[in-house]
Amino acid sequence: MTQSVPPQPTDGNPFAQQPGAVPPAPVAPARGGNIALGVVTAVVVALVTAGVYGAIVGATEYEIGYAAIGVGFLVGFASGKVGGSHPVLPVISAVLSLGAVYLGQLIGVAMLAADITGISAVEMFTENFSLLTDAWKETADAMTFLFFAIGAVAAFSGAKKAAA
Repeated sequence: MTQSVPPQPTDGNPFAQQPGAVPPAPVAPARGGNIALGVVTAVVVALVTAGVYGAIVGATEYEIGYAAIGVGFLVGFASGKVGGSHPVLPVISAVLSLGAVYLGQLIGVAMLAADITGISAVEMFTENFSLLTDAWKETADAMTFLFFAIGAVAAFSGAKKAAA
């Protein structure tokens, strides 16, 4: 009983041209995504989460770090999921989360001012915006700016994780 040995190639590669060889698997195309749709999604999520964050600040009378992390992460995650792995999306998400945290803090201050002054929060934004920003400046401290930073970091990492 003798086995037939397939002929060996002469180029030194013993595995080349073997019968029944499996071709390499095709490489999946890179997921580029749609950057414009990712940015639009990030803007919408930033506005919605700013409102929620403002309601939390207004209801509790405290800035909550986990809420700022949530704002940033949701903005980044949504942007990365919809927009794909474009390298500019995490940066845009971080910038938009800064705006969302700031807007949320303004909404919270407007809600608190509405309780004190009797002026509605909407009227604070439309007719007394300079008073609103002055009140925000009075209440801003180191923790306020820390919340900006953690929101931006959470947005950046959320966009990276969603696109991966």
